[in-house]
Amino acid sequence: MNAPEKGPVDNEKQGAVEDVPAPYRSIDLPNLFRVEEWQDEIPWQPFVNGAEIHRLYGDGKEGPTAVLIRFRKESQVPVHLHQGYEHLFILAGEQRDQNAIRTRGAFTVNPPGTVHGVSSKAGTIVLVIYEKPVVFL
Repeated sequence: MNAPEKGPVDNEKQGAVEDVPAPYRSIDLPNLFRVEEWQDEIPWQPFVNGAEIHRLYGDGKEGPTAVLIRFRKESQVPVHLHQGYEHLFILAGEQRDQNAIRTRGAFTVNPPGTVHGVSSKAGTIVLVIYEKPVVFL
């Protein structure tokens, strides 16, 4: 059986931006690389051991979740197990775990099964996206 021949595609008629219904719900974080400058506008909530959290989506109890976490000086997140992938982007400051000290601009992917504790001596702000909830040990 032969595949049907395809003619030229008119991209202007297929899925033009103007045809997308609006508004739709999105999460926009303008100028994320300068979050230190507008961090006080974020509605932070207490998290653990001096760290604060702002949930972008997900509840951290089931399914995927994205959060901003702000570590104050000498803050830490206790040892925990990742049941799924964790994507971590350091937006400001630095943080450390058993593997490394990571500074602003660092991006890390921790695979399922990773166990670590995280701390920051001077403070940091991180974007964390995780596929499944963590289990504190």
